[in-house]
Amino acid sequence: MGSAIEFLGEPTNHLDVDGITWLAKHLNNRWSRNSGALVVVTHDRWFLDAVCTDTWEVHDRIVEPFEGGYAAYVLQRVERDRQAAVVEQKRQNLMRKELAWLRRGAPARTSKPKFRIDAANQLISDVPPPRDSVSLSRMAVSRLGKDVVDIEDVSVEFPSPAVSGSAGSSGPSGPSAGDAAAASSGTTGGTRVLQDVTWLIAPGERTGILGVNGAGKSTLLGLVTGAVEPTTGRVKRGKTVKIATLTQQLAELEDVANDRVSDVVARKKTSYVTDGKEMTPTQLLERLGFSSAQLKTPVKDLSGGQKRRLQLLLILLDEPNVLILDEPSNDLDTDMLAAMEDLLDTWPGTLLVVSHDRYLLERVTDQQYAVINGRFRHLPGGVEEYLKLSATAASGTAAGSSGASNPLAASSSSSGAAPASADDAAPSEPRLSGAEARAAQKELGAVERKLQKLGEQIEALDGTMAAADPSDFEGLGKLAAQKSELQEQLDELELRWLELGEALE
Repeated sequence: MGSAIEFLGEPTNHLDVDGITWLAKHLNNRWSRNSGALVVVTHDRWFLDAVCTDTWEVHDRIVEPFEGGYAAYVLQRVERDRQAAVVEQKRQNLMRKELAWLRRGAPARTSKPKFRIDAANQLISDVPPPRDSVSLSRMAVSRLGKDVVDIEDVSVEFPSPAVSGSAGSSGPSGPSAGDAAAASSGTTGGTRVLQDVTWLIAPGERTGILGVNGAGKSTLLGLVTGAVEPTTGRVKRGKTVKIATLTQQLAELEDVANDRVSDVVARKKTSYVTDGKEMTPTQLLERLGFSSAQLKTPVKDLSGGQKRRLQLLLILLDEPNVLILDEPSNDLDTDMLAAMEDLLDTWPGTLLVVSHDRYLLERVTDQQYAVINGRFRHLPGGVEEYLKLSATAASGTAAGSSGASNPLAASSSSSGAAPASADDAAPSEPRLSGAEARAAQKELGAVERKLQKLGEQIEALDGTMAAADPSDFEGLGKLAAQKSELQEQLDELELRWLELGEALE
């Protein structure tokens, strides 16, 4: 057979973290080297990094290629924006902040971009961390007081449809469609969606919640908001708590569908403080990607992404101190996701996020939990720990429990307890022998010396090109060709350097 080309459009939509991870591994192993090609359109940044070796950005009616996945694209775009700083200052600062997080954040991150580490560090040398956690925590405490929401020893049980008809799926306190599907597995009496959950939410807490579809995440959020009443246990809410939820349904915009964006915003407060600066709602809209012309557009004529941005802004202008985001990345492109994350970085309240977008979870939250077999479990190792638990559960199911349909449910014992630690779940990885490690270390040193030499040659060429006569097109062309050849050698060595580094870890 000849070479195959496969096209995928938003393949991660409606997939949970486990499904997205499986799909990435499947695509990476689908073809042997140089025997197939994959073209994917997606806004899932982790998926881009995991699968793609080249990224194309479509903007201003042109297609601009970048080497590598999302992380490498961010670096190259930052460099492009740096050269045009006068025109692109706002986008440059945002991308530099994004790059700073990529280099400093998420200890569990394993994907490594194909670019020089020292070049990346130089670009972000003066970029502060995404959030000043101490200052935000102080602000959150002053606005919230000590108590936010305390969920203590709570269990939630919904009647089975076989017993109660539609009673479990109607009314304000019913489960979501996914949770109801999980609850309907019982044939008599009720089915427990959550069991013995204790969660003391602190002021300024930023928590991401993971779980397979139907695990009970929406039911858990319902306990926080008061939409779901516990079957047993106790839920206590602080007196100063003001909760807002960014839903997937855009219900907040239904009553203002025929109004212009500027009129809708004008009905809210006249100013908003973000990052220590006072901004008008119009300035906030511009920060979220609205042009001046779009401010006169009726809400009903906005695109899906623009409606999501307006929805978020209206919620923030109501000044809640507890914000719940339910799949907030739907309909947003990568630029708007970065802008939303940048805005949330300066928001001092308590943030609870349910999402299958791994990048978003790691970017805006400081800790992650999972709903596993009805239990609420802390994940010190973040998304990576969750995936290890899921993989261990799936392998155990395949080996000896053919009746289980939910791999994470199989990871718990009959009482619902999850495995003790991520270390217990982590499979052992093959290590290099002593001779192989010494050879790899020797090659690594040689590669580093070559990288330094090539970097110096490219720097010298840059100096020569800068001093050359701008009208000498032929001479500049030859210099550019030399630089391109050196850059190709540099890229190949960087890839080898990363491979060796990973092998020696």
